[in-house]
Amino acid sequence: MGEEKTTFENARQRLNAAMEHVDFPSEVIERLKYPKSSLRVSIPVRMDDGSLKTFTGFRVRYDDTRGPTKGGIRFHPQVDLDEVTSLAFWMVFKCAVVDLPFGGGKGGVIVDPKELSLLELERLSRGYIDAIADFIGPDTDIPAPDVYTNPMIMGWMTDEYNNITRHKEPSVITGKPLELGGSRGRDSATGRGGYFVTRELEKQLGIGPGSTVAVQGFGNAGYWNALFLSEAGYKVVAVSDSKGAIYQPNGLDVKSVYQFKQQESTLANAYCHGSVCEVRDHEVITNEDLLALDVDFLVPAALENAITAKNAGTIKAKALLELANGPVTPEADKILFEKGIHVLPDILANAGGVTVSYFEWVQNRNGFYWGSEEVDDRLEKIMRQESATIWAFAQERGIDLRTAAYAHSLSRLSSAITAKGTKDYFHKINTGSYKAVSA
Repeated sequence: MGEEKTTFENARQRLNAAMEHVDFPSEVIERLKYPKSSLRVSIPVRMDDGSLKTFTGFRVRYDDTRGPTKGGIRFHPQVDLDEVTSLAFWMVFKCAVVDLPFGGGKGGVIVDPKELSLLELERLSRGYIDAIADFIGPDTDIPAPDVYTNPMIMGWMTDEYNNITRHKEPSVITGKPLELGGSRGRDSATGRGGYFVTRELEKQLGIGPGSTVAVQGFGNAGYWNALFLSEAGYKVVAVSDSKGAIYQPNGLDVKSVYQFKQQESTLANAYCHGSVCEVRDHEVITNEDLLALDVDFLVPAALENAITAKNAGTIKAKALLELANGPVTPEADKILFEKGIHVLPDILANAGGVTVSYFEWVQNRNGFYWGSEEVDDRLEKIMRQESATIWAFAQERGIDLRTAAYAHSLSRLSSAITAKGTKDYFHKINTGSYKAVSA
C-alpha cells in the first residue's frame, strides 16, 4: 500500500479532474501549484497562573489574482501547516465559484481553546494578530471566524489590529459582532447558504419537504442548516457533535435540541462542553452510525475526512451537502458517484459564510449597513444562481458536481490569470506579431 496522502495533496487532486473540462494556458496551473506566501509564528501568552506558554500559529495566502486573500482562523489542537495550506487552496476556488473579488487565505493556531480561560483566550487572540499584523490588511488579507473562533474573538482581533495601526479599520476582519461593524446574517450565513443550494437543486436530487435529514456536526453551520431545513418541512431525524449522536425517526425539534445543548450543559470559557447525547428520549448512536443511517439527505458539517473509502459504501442517502471543508475524500467521492449519490461540494455548499463576509467587508468600506432581509436576498440570489450553473455544467458533461464546481471556478481563475499576460501573449510581442492598439 502507498503512503497516505496529505490533506493538501487531496485538495490538489480535486483540481486534476476539473482540468479536463476547461481550456486554459498551462501556466494557470503553474500559478496554482504553490501558495503565494506562508507564515509560521510563535505566540507567547502569559497564563493566569503567571507562567508563560508559547503557541504556534500559521497564516497562508494562497493566491490573490482575483483580489485580497480571504479566509478564516481556526483554533484547534490538530492545526498544522498542511491543513492551513489546504484550506487556503480551497478558499481560492470557493471565492471564485461564487464570483467574489477575493483570493484564498487561511490561518490557525495549535491550541485546545476549551482548556483556556477567557482572559487567556483573549491574550492568545491578540497575540496572534500581533504576530501576523504585517501579513494582513483590508486590501491584502482578510481573516474571519472558523473552527472554535467566533464573533467575540474576531472583535478582540480587530481591536488589536486597530491598536497596532493606530486607526480604526473594521474591514480588516469579518465575522465581527454587530456592534463592532459586523454584518447582519453572518452567524447563520454558512447554514443558510447551504440551505439555498439545497432548495435550488432539491427536485434534481429527488428530495424535498418531507425528506429525512441527518446532520453530522451540530455547531453553528450544522444547527442553522438543520433549522432552515426543518422549517421548510424537511424531517431532521439525527444530529451529532464530537461526543456522539442522537436519533429520533419521528423527527427532532431542532431548536429545542440546540437550546438544551446550550442551556443545560456546562459552559466553560467561550465554549459549550455539553453534548447532544445528553438530550433525553432519543436513541444515542455513534457518529459512524449517523453517517450510515437510511435517510434521504446527509449533511457532513464537522471536520475533514469524515467519509472515506472505508465507510463510503455504507452511505444510503440520496445526496450529501458538504457544510464542512473536505469531509469526503477523493477515494470516497468515486464510490459515492458510482452509487449515484450526488455530493453538493464544499466550495459551493458552504460558500454562504464567505459571501456574507464579503458583504460585511463591502459595508465596512462604505460605512453603510444593510438590513437582514437585504443580506439574505443578496445571498440567496448568488447561491441559487451558481448552483444552477454548476448543475447544468455537470449534466452537460456527465460529471460529478464537485468536478463541475472546480471547473467553474478554474474558468474564472484562468480568465483573471490570463488577463495579466501569458506565454502566447508575450511570445507575440517578442516576435513582432502583436500590434499594439493606440489610444
